[in-house]
Amino acid sequence: MVEDTIISMLQPRQDTVQAPSFADLTTMGVGGQIESFLCPTDRVGLIEAVEGADAQGQPLCVIGGGSNILAADEAFSGLVVRDARREINVLDEAAPVEGQDRSVHVAATAGTHWDDLVNYCVRMGLSGIEGLSGIPGTVGASVVQNIGAYGQEVGQSVDTVEVWDRQLKVVQELNARQMSFGYRTSALKATMYRAPGVPGVEFFPTPRYIVLSVTLVLRHSHTSRVDSDQLAQALQVETGNLMPIEQIRDAVLAIRARKGMLEDPGRYQLSWMKGTRETSNIQAATEALHMSVIQQSGGTTECDIRTNRHSCGSFFMNPVLDQKKAAQLPPQAPQYQVLYQGRPSGTVKTSAAWLIDHAGFHKGFHLENSMAALSSVHTLALTNRGGATAQHVYDLARTIQDGVEKTFGIRIIPEPVVIAQR
Repeated sequence: MVEDTIISMLQPRQDTVQAPSFADLTTMGVGGQIESFLCPTDRVGLIEAVEGADAQGQPLCVIGGGSNILAADEAFSGLVVRDARREINVLDEAAPVEGQDRSVHVAATAGTHWDDLVNYCVRMGLSGIEGLSGIPGTVGASVVQNIGAYGQEVGQSVDTVEVWDRQLKVVQELNARQMSFGYRTSALKATMYRAPGVPGVEFFPTPRYIVLSVTLVLRHSHTSRVDSDQLAQALQVETGNLMPIEQIRDAVLAIRARKGMLEDPGRYQLSWMKGTRETSNIQAATEALHMSVIQQSGGTTECDIRTNRHSCGSFFMNPVLDQKKAAQLPPQAPQYQVLYQGRPSGTVKTSAAWLIDHAGFHKGFHLENSMAALSSVHTLALTNRGGATAQHVYDLARTIQDGVEKTFGIRIIPEPVVIAQR
C-alpha cells in the first residue's frame, strides 16, 4: 500500500488538507490548483502511485524541485507525485586506497535535492559534479534533462539509472549508453516529445521511464580540471588547470548568484516545500552570496536579486544547428563546435542569450501590463516579478520566440516542461 494519503481538493474531507497549486511547488511561482498530490516515502509507494494513475488513465505529473516546469493557470485535473525519498549512499570504500582505482560509486534516490548531493560529494572529496553546483531540482530530474554547466554534464558521471517503465510495467536499470545523453536531453526526455518542443500524446508531461535512483561514478580527488573559460576567469587561473573542488563549487555558486540563477532559499520555509532539502544553512549561505553580489556590482539591488531568482533558470536551450544553418548566422554570433564522445558531430551550438538580445529583447524586457519579464541581469531567464500568471510568462516566451525567429530564422525551444498552455 502507498504509505501517504492522496490529498484531493475536489473531494475534501475533514481529515485532509487542500492540495497545493503548481505555484506552491515551482520556482517560477505560477500555475493552477492540483487535483491530487502524493509524496510517497518509499520505492514501492512511488511505483504504486504512478501505476495507479496510469491504470485509471489519470493525467500524471511526476515533479522534482519544480524548477523546470511552467504549468498553466487552469487547474490540473490529475495526480502530481513528488518522491519524498532523500538518500545518498557511497557504494565503495569512502577513503581511496593508494595506488588503486580511485573511482567511487555514489547512489542517490530520485527525490534527493541535486545540490545537496553535490555538496555532500564535495565534502567527501569526490570530484566530477562540482561544476554543477547550485542547479535547482532533484537527482531524478537531473538525468532526464542531462543538466550541465561550466564544463560538466551529469551524463558524463552516470553509471546506471534505475527506472520504472510505465509501458512494460517493470523496473529496469539503464546504463549511460542506453540513456543516450545529449545536450539537455536523454532517452527518457525523448519519450515525452514527438518533435523538439512538441509534446507527445502518450507520455507527457511525464516520461515513459520514471527515475527511481541514480548511481554516479566519481573520483576520489580534492582537485578537478577547470574546463570552462568563465569559471577559469572567476578563479583567476588558466583553462585546464587543476583546482580544489571546494573552490570550484564556491566560484560556481558565486557566478550563479551574479546571474540571479540561484533559487530562492525562502521557498523551503513554505509549507509545501519544507523538508525537501537537507542542507540546513542553505538560506544563510545563499543570502550571503547575494549580499556579496550587491556589494560588488554597485548597480544590483536586493530587489533585483529577489525578483530575478523567481524563474526556471535558463528558459531557452542554446540552438544546435547544422553547418548550413550555422553559416547563415551573423559573423559575430557565438559558435561552438558540438562534440559527441570527443569527436566533432558536424553540428554547431550558438547562444540563445545572444540571439535574444540581438533580436531586440534586452535585460528587463516585459510586455505591457505583464508581471513577467526577462531577468535584469541575464537575458536567458524569464522571471516572475511578483504576481505574474503562467499566461504572462507564456506570452513573453512566445513573443521572444517569434522575434528571434523573425530576425534569425531560428525557433528557440524552451527548456522547461510547459504543461497545458494555450
